[in-house]
This record gives sequence, structure tokens and C-alpha cells, in this order.
Amino acid sequence: MTPVSRKEVTIGIDVGSTAVKAVAADADGRVVARTRVPHQLRVPAPDRLEHDADEAWRRGPLTALTRLARPDARAVAVSAMVPSLTAVDSAGRPITPGLLYGDSRGRVPAAADQPFPPVGEAAEFLRWTAAAAPDAAGYWPAPAVANYALAGEAVVDYATAYTTVPLFDGTGWSADACDECGVAVERMPLVEATGAAAGRVRGGDAVLAVGAIDALCEQIVAGADQDGDVLVLCGTTLIVWTTIPEARQVPGLWTIPHTAAGKSQIGGASNAGGLFLGWVDRLVGPGDPSTVDPHRVPVWSPYVRGERTPLHDPDRRCVLDGLDLTHDAAALRRAAYEASAFVVRQIIDLGGAATGRIVAAGGGTRVQPWMQAIADATGRPVQVSAVAEGAALGAAFLARLAVGLESSITDAARWAAIERVVEPDPAWAAEIEARYLRFLELADKPSRPSRSSAVPR
Repeated sequence: MTPVSRKEVTIGIDVGSTAVKAVAADADGRVVARTRVPHQLRVPAPDRLEHDADEAWRRGPLTALTRLARPDARAVAVSAMVPSLTAVDSAGRPITPGLLYGDSRGRVPAAADQPFPPVGEAAEFLRWTAAAAPDAAGYWPAPAVANYALAGEAVVDYATAYTTVPLFDGTGWSADACDECGVAVERMPLVEATGAAAGRVRGGDAVLAVGAIDALCEQIVAGADQDGDVLVLCGTTLIVWTTIPEARQVPGLWTIPHTAAGKSQIGGASNAGGLFLGWVDRLVGPGDPSTVDPHRVPVWSPYVRGERTPLHDPDRRCVLDGLDLTHDAAALRRAAYEASAFVVRQIIDLGGAATGRIVAAGGGTRVQPWMQAIADATGRPVQVSAVAEGAALGAAFLARLAVGLESSITDAARWAAIERVVEPDPAWAAEIEARYLRFLELADKPSRPSRSSAVPR
């Protein structure tokens, strides 16, 4: 095999909910170095979700880059979750909490007769943050903080900017919308095209490339590009996208452009991923879900902090249905993985597309019981991506664009690789179908926080 030039290594850094993940990849998408820098996902109240933005968005990427120790890297790009926001001082250091998706400080009431997801969460984040730090030098989402720390450039990509509508109007920041939130438009970050060169990484020769939203970065290297392909991103947030040949609207779901010309993706993000499963893991004792009797599993309604897609109801709460004295920790764990898988199936079913294969990506793909539950619940084989740090890998490909090593984002599909295929277990089919129907019944009977458990604001 012909050795790959070290000069063609690029770095992708993904600012995630619980850690910064970073990889260095060669021209064929082989990961030649990787690191993970954990940070705390803070839940100061049931309806709040935030980071210490200095720890997670500024120091985390700097530490990850140092740990990779690849001074030969040609370029670096950052991916991050959306929406997010913090206020920064003149040195680019965060001075307010890093607000994250679903935090009540960004809540936008949905009209009772509105079947589609509400927009405007980022604008409410900006309003709250501006009131908390009116004299801040800037108001930046996570990638802008990371990019400034790395290269002195507070820049975000167009896709990230679009998630802030109405603050971003498609061509630039809206002075009127920002002013209505109490912020001069000059304090917002620069917006540039994904894959553009934005500067030089401090202390070296590497180019800073403009990255993208984490889900987009995962998508471009997953290979789920054909009509009917389903991409399931298994991280702290569970994200499901089905590739469709043309855009259409379905109540409760999002429709976004695919990177493949003319195609779209339908689906959305759910709280029933690692956020829910990690909570169950902390709550329940040890147990092996593979040893459970298929007939002896309760049903979780997994909305431990409300739900995003497809319910868009921040006040939903978790329910465990059908529990009895014969159930043990293993049964409860299997039920939790099934609940997450039921959300995957629900989003696929609501999308209404003729679906083919399922490709799973993200760190959660290393949790075999989760992958098995998705296969069982959907009745389809699950093809598991070979690289768990998919968002960081996708960002590393975008970094290649900035230095002329690639010419098209669609070429990232050649980096897609499948590690294994998880087949559905026929022994579970009948029982899991009955539990899925019960899951849907519970979703139609929304639970709400009790008055005694409410936390004063």
C-alpha cells in the first residue's frame, strides 16, 4: 500500500454535549489520531440545559488540538451542536452560561393550532444573554467561541446561522431582529461558507476552515445518501433523517436540504438519545439487556426533559408503564433502549417515505444493546459506521476543502465505512410490536410535571 503523505492530514474538532471529540484523518478518511476531552452537561433546573462555555467551547477545543499533537496538519475545522449561545468579553472568553437546545430561556410558545415546530429559540437565547451581560463584546454560538480560541476568528457557517432565524435573514444578521433582542448587529459573529479558509491556527501553519453543524458533518461521511436511506445519529441527542427525493412538509418533522443536489432530509432531533439513556444508566443497577425474556419488558415513555421531534412539547415527562415485581435492572435497561428505538421508528413512520437501509453513526453506536433495539424495533438491519466520531471526521473533510485538497463536499461519501451490521432478532418481533403500540398510546397521553416538583425560576 502506498503511504499517504503526512502533509495531507487534516483535523476535525467536534464540540458535543458531553465532550469535545477530535480526530486527525488522512486523505482516505483513516483516523490517524483521536482524542476526547470530557466536559459537564449542566442541568441546574429541570427545564435548563447549559455548559460552562469557557470549559466546553474554548478550553476544550484548545486542549483537544494540543493532545492530537499533529503539527503537520494542513487545516482544522470545527463542528458543534445547535442552537447554542454565550456572551464573551473582548478576549473572546465566555462570561455567561453556554445555553443549549431545549433550555427554557429559549422557549418559544407554539400556537395550539400550529402543527409545525416553532422557530426562534436562538433569538430568545440572545434576549436572555443580552440582559444578563449587556456590555459584552460579542454574543457567539459554540463554533464562534472555538474558532476564535483556535485562530482569532469569530466565525460560523451559514447552516449554523440559519438555525437562528429570525436573527439571520438568509444573507446576514438582521439589524432589526438583533436590536429587538437588545444587541447591536456588530456584536454577532462573522458568517462564511462551509469549507472556506477563515484564518491561521495560532502558533502554527494550519488553516482554520469554516466547519458546520455536527449533524451535517456526520451526514456527509455516513454514506446515507440514496432515497430511502435512514441516518440515525446516536449521541446525547438522537437525530433521525430519511433521505427523500424532494422537499415536503410533515407536521411535527423538520425538512432540510441534503448535501446531495436536489435531495432533502426529513426527520429531526429527539431527547430520547444519550441524554435519556445516560439518566437511566445512573438510576438503574447493572443488568445485561441481552438476557431478558422478550415477553417481560415494561415500556418507557422517555421524555425525561420534554421532547423535541415529533412532539415539540417541553413539558412532557417520563413514564415507566407496566412495571411489576418480576422486572429487574436488565429488563428496565432493555426497555430504555427500546424506547429510544421506538422514537426512531416513530420519526421514520411519520416521514412517510419508502425506507431502505438504516445507517447508525455517533458515539452511541458502540453501545450494542442500543443498536440491537433499533434493529428490533424497526425490523431492519442497522449498518454501524466504522468511526464513532462522525462529526469530527466530517469536519476533517471540510478542512480539506479550505486548502484545495478537495473540490466538492459530496466527495466526503468516499470516507463512509461500515464496521458491522446488526440484524433484528425474530424472537422479539411480536412482543416489540405490541410494546411499540403501547409507546404510541402513552405519547397520546402527555404527562406533566407535578406542582410539588416544580423548581422556582
